[in-house]
Amino acid sequence: MHPKIICHMVSSVDGRLLVDRWAKPAAGIDETLLHGYYNQISSRFHADGWMVGRTTMEDYAKGTARKIEKPMIDLREPFIGNRNGRAVAVVIDLHGKLHYGQDHADGDHIIAVLRENVSDDYLAELHHDGVSYLFTASKGDEGNESQSRELQYAMNVLSDTFGIKTLLLEGGGMTNGFFLKAGLIDEISLLVYPGIDGLAGVPSIFNYLGKANERPAEGQSLRLIGTEFLEGGMVWLHYAVEKSPSGQ
Repeated sequence: MHPKIICHMVSSVDGRLLVDRWAKPAAGIDETLLHGYYNQISSRFHADGWMVGRTTMEDYAKGTARKIEKPMIDLREPFIGNRNGRAVAVVIDLHGKLHYGQDHADGDHIIAVLRENVSDDYLAELHHDGVSYLFTASKGDEGNESQSRELQYAMNVLSDTFGIKTLLLEGGGMTNGFFLKAGLIDEISLLVYPGIDGLAGVPSIFNYLGKANERPAEGQSLRLIGTEFLEGGMVWLHYAVEKSPSGQ
């Protein structure tokens, strides 16, 4: 059983994610107020932590690759570091590209989701830094269907082994897209910022990289469970993700 996963995002009116590109709000609207809503809304979910892809986590990974003496443990078992009551920051880094030098991202304990084919040297480095990790039980099949199974397996481990009950999935768009395709998103929490990007090709909330005939949201329907109009023109939309009615 996987944790409850809530995709919590803020986007422009046209669904784009690059904040620096959005048009400015109307005269007299406090932009700082608008940006503060994201954390205000996220606190309502009382989640165990948040989850992102490798690219998003790069801002927090300040370490370098190091040769660490291997500890006298089985490195191929999930490693549970010292969370010490902190929220978690889960990163989907299948190839083990990030180096942390610490066990936290902005104070939240890091849990890395890896493929089994990462090296023992890399695992020893994570262990030394105190970074928790788990495996997807895949040796590297790059197919999209395989990646869906990988995510499903890893989320089950997060629940069963790490005791994670609720996570906020916070993108980017490619990571969100893979979770959508895998059918792992239980709710969508979307803050719509009163601004527009407008340029084709700019990353959006869901950016699934698949074949032209693929429908990553197929079989999933949205049920609106909450709407709020916030000061300054921000709108919060809260949806439950349900299985689509039979035949749709």
